Amino acid sequence: MSSPSRVAIVGLGNVGASFAYALVISGLAPEIVLIDANRNKAEGEAMDLNHAVPFLRPVRVWAGDYADCGGAAVTVICAGAAQRPGETRLDLIGKNARIFASIVPEVVRHNPNGIILIATNPVDVLTYAAWKLSGLDSNRVIGSGTILDTARFRYLLSQHYDVDARSVHGFIIGEHGDSEVPVWSLTNIAGMNLRDYSARQNIPHDDEILKQIFENTRDAAYKIIECKGATYYAVASGLVRIVEAILRDQSTVLSVSSLLHGEYGIRDVCLSLPTVVHRAGVERVIQLPLAPGEEAALRKSAEVLRQSIESLRGMLPE
Repeated sequence: MSSPSRVAIVGLGNVGASFAYALVISGLAPEIVLIDANRNKAEGEAMDLNHAVPFLRPVRVWAGDYADCGGAAVTVICAGAAQRPGETRLDLIGKNARIFASIVPEVVRHNPNGIILIATNPVDVLTYAAWKLSGLDSNRVIGSGTILDTARFRYLLSQHYDVDARSVHGFIIGEHGDSEVPVWSLTNIAGMNLRDYSARQNIPHDDEILKQIFENTRDAAYKIIECKGATYYAVASGLVRIVEAILRDQSTVLSVSSLLHGEYGIRDVCLSLPTVVHRAGVERVIQLPLAPGEEAALRKSAEVLRQSIESLRGMLPE
């Protein structure tokens, strides 16, 4: 049986190490095991994190191997090749699918009862691959999906409207990538859609500005990679939020990636929609009353992902 307190992290690159640090600070998990192909890297990260413990809350952090996944409620996979300047997330498919083929079966062999959370890009395709490789029920294989895109969207809107980002409510759905879809029809502040909010606050409503906000949301990773080589702090924070929803059985609505079973007529693809996440993983996917253009864009995004998944058919179990 899985422990309600242990989290395993596979892959200690920028994202994995940042997530481990954020998780230590959060106090959510009394046990954190770090697994990496480079054992010295895992050992060094564990030492460094343990030296932070006297400033925080008690937690046991250690470098382990796949057998240590056996006691984990959640195994978070961050391993894989990173996105390089000029490279799209979908360009990483082949490289990272091969890496997953060696990781996922080992995780499941030692922990057939836990949840797998995928952070590696392209996250939607690799969430699908992890589900196929694991043989687990689809509700127990989750991708970080558009949780980061949604956070970027809310932040940029908050800057435009001069309110706390936590007071902006909206979702980016579909692929975590170039075909992602902003749900403008349901985005709101204080329960008002953006046009009504602008009118009541005497703020000009400018569709061109909103279009630019979405483009900046969608393309943020390219800019960050160009500036500093990789993105990791924000996605690490998003992973902590997902893990919190699982460990604390919160039934939180998050824009994570999971297998669709006919929502909007879409099947056999992993992508992001508002999803209730609790102790057993995905409880249910919420179908939004999308505007016709938004629903069409979501189906197009699903088709982009379906074509990418097709490229992996020979590598995945049927």
